[in-house]
Amino acid sequence: MLRGKSLHLAQVLLTVAPAFITYGYNQAGVAPLANLQSWVTTFPEIDTVNTHGAIKERNSTRKGAVIASYQLGGLLGALACAHIGDRFGRRRTVFMATILTIIGELLQASSYSIIQFTLGRVILGIGVGQLSATVPVWQAECSSAKHRGQHVVVDGICMVLGFVITNWVSYGFGKTAGETQWRVPLALALAFPLIILGSLFMIPESPRWLVMVSKRDQAAHSLAAYRGLPVNDDMVQREIASIESSLELTEQFKSFTLRELFTGDDKERLLYRFALCLVIQFFQQMCGGNLISTYISTIFEENLHLDKDLSSILGASALTWKFVCNFIPFFAIDRFGRRKVFMLSGAGMCICMIVLTITTKFSDASRGLSIVSVVFIWLFNMFYPIGFSGANFLYCTEVAPMRLRVAMSSASTANKWLWNFIVVMVTPVALDTIGWRYYIVYAVISACIPVTVYLFYPETMGRNLEALNEVFHDAPSAWHIVAMARKLPQGDVTDVHAQFEDEKCTVEQKEHA
Repeated sequence: MLRGKSLHLAQVLLTVAPAFITYGYNQAGVAPLANLQSWVTTFPEIDTVNTHGAIKERNSTRKGAVIASYQLGGLLGALACAHIGDRFGRRRTVFMATILTIIGELLQASSYSIIQFTLGRVILGIGVGQLSATVPVWQAECSSAKHRGQHVVVDGICMVLGFVITNWVSYGFGKTAGETQWRVPLALALAFPLIILGSLFMIPESPRWLVMVSKRDQAAHSLAAYRGLPVNDDMVQREIASIESSLELTEQFKSFTLRELFTGDDKERLLYRFALCLVIQFFQQMCGGNLISTYISTIFEENLHLDKDLSSILGASALTWKFVCNFIPFFAIDRFGRRKVFMLSGAGMCICMIVLTITTKFSDASRGLSIVSVVFIWLFNMFYPIGFSGANFLYCTEVAPMRLRVAMSSASTANKWLWNFIVVMVTPVALDTIGWRYYIVYAVISACIPVTVYLFYPETMGRNLEALNEVFHDAPSAWHIVAMARKLPQGDVTDVHAQFEDEKCTVEQKEHA
């Protein structure tokens, strides 16, 4: 039986990696195929290749809706985890999600009608949505606290790897003939959930969930396996006791619901913290990352008027570059802090979108401007993962209070899927109608990221989460939270409440003077 580091590695390679590769593969898997002649012959209702004028606009809308039905399923799947995640446990939830994913992929690959394809896409989205909400929780509950930043960034690396694989596979099979061009790439996606299915029960269940359902002995064995220690080791027993103590502490809040964020007493600034989670996930989707990842080949071919083969090669290459750049936050997230990576990422993406707006507008007049567009899309794929290929998920777990961590995580993940759905559905229509003006929207939203983060987002890197909770509780107003969090020492913090009570009194005296 695997133990310690070997077990963690197996969890990453056999569960985390295939789950997030599946996410990325299916996120970007249809858009490169939708311009193939063999595709539009099978699905003429979404043909934007051989149509013009009003018919093309109508088909673009349908095309966006069909591709985005995956995101709609993801939204439903993520929300469902708030109800089934703690009832069935992490492994069984992942098992059910994997079965749904396989069913959806089979329906897609065997489709001869747009209705069957869309149904398969929704079912696939539900499964992947559940994977995206459950796998990181399972991973986090089995990991030590000091590795939480890098572990979450690994999820982003695997997601982008899915983007890379699907684009190169689509390019390769685009050289074949007939329906093989798109059926085989869709069918190959089955490999990743089958890996999860074949190895799932080799990985022990989350010790935290086992304690939650009063299976202490099993929890101790599970935790001992993840730590690589004997089950009767003092460290294992102390950690199990700590989990039990935390659960007992939160029992009094068991009836608390997200609705109370808007109606109840907000001494802990729960609504403020919930807004931090929602807004950062909004930025993650509406900065242009999904626009580039999902429709990159379409942008090169239809908007920059590049050759079809060249567009496919450039698209796959740009996403390969994005995958490489995902290793930047792996080393930066626990060294420079969350605020700095968010602000640098937002500022860089804003500049790239401004340049892309200008070059796309005049790309008809000069092929050189098309080359500049390609360069800045590559630069965008460097800036995006620095702050928004995992750090956003991590931040949501850090600012949420313990008793609402799962609820806020599920809600913010569902919010991410909602904006993902909107971007994927609107983009084909927007590119065909307003063209270069569409990039202005993303330039403005990206410009808002550094300002919003600077004013409202407290630093969480290295901060004790209980001490951070005191910052939200004791700050005299929301405007003081960032400054007070900056004063928190890294590591274990003691007597934080008393420290901030003195500061709160000083601020209130100044305001009354």
